Amino acid sequence: MDRRTFTLSALGAAALGSMRLSSAAASEVAKRAIPSTGEEIPIIGLGTNRYGVDESDEARAPLRESLQRFRAWGGGMIDTAPMYRTSESVLGDLIAELGMRKDVFLATKVDKNSAESARTQMLSSHEKLKSGTFDLMQIHNLRGWQTSLPLLEEWKRSGRARYTGITTSRSSQYAELEKILAKHDLDFVQLNYSLEQRESAERLMPLAADRGIGVIINRAFGGGRLFRAVASKQIPDWAKEFGCESWAQFLLKYALSHPAATVAIPGMTKARHVDDNFAAATTRMPSAEERRRQERFFDEL
Repeated sequence: MDRRTFTLSALGAAALGSMRLSSAAASEVAKRAIPSTGEEIPIIGLGTNRYGVDESDEARAPLRESLQRFRAWGGGMIDTAPMYRTSESVLGDLIAELGMRKDVFLATKVDKNSAESARTQMLSSHEKLKSGTFDLMQIHNLRGWQTSLPLLEEWKRSGRARYTGITTSRSSQYAELEKILAKHDLDFVQLNYSLEQRESAERLMPLAADRGIGVIINRAFGGGRLFRAVASKQIPDWAKEFGCESWAQFLLKYALSHPAATVAIPGMTKARHVDDNFAAATTRMPSAEERRRQERFFDEL
């Protein structure tokens, strides 16, 4: 069972097909402040590791539609990376085609070990994404961080990147990441956090909050494994008290309700995924007790 099945079963195919987005609905999307500046961004962003498609209209059409819906909901963070195959080029083309650069918070990454290679890669990202500046440049999975961090700081001073950050999706990197966050001034840290993978909440997320570092959550769906875990279950009635109408919303609300979370970046390659995820940001988040109830629910599966 995949996300499409969950979405359609939870909301109903007819309901999703007839969903109309009003300006009022978009205005209800929650925003949070970036700790280092106070700038507010929507709490739902877009992860694009599946945007690395070819140039055919057949491959790009659903992504174009997803980006249109993303803008209709108010836009926000779009996170990509050179290692996501052709994602940077695809996004550069589609964002330019739709004229939506001003509507998005554009984030990409660098993953080279040498300063020269890192600079070359970052310049290539500028060209592919057709953007003179990045809202956020991140060091991908800590790779080459010692040499790339000074370069990121240089680009921030020059205005080529407004914010700097570092990412991981691996618990094996948490110890090193903790040392980096404790010592260096960064605007964002991106890490994996979900009902299945809660380890980052033990030390990293509290440290980020203490240091005034924004937290970008990846893998809120556990790479899709969480959908399979609840395949035979109905959404509990008590979850509807905080606005859950689908399993995606249940999972996103858990991740986003951590006090340190700034934004989550689930993958969205279909317009209905965009609607489903953004709907999670228009109703209240679970309380501390409701979060514990979510954890107990998952642990007992």
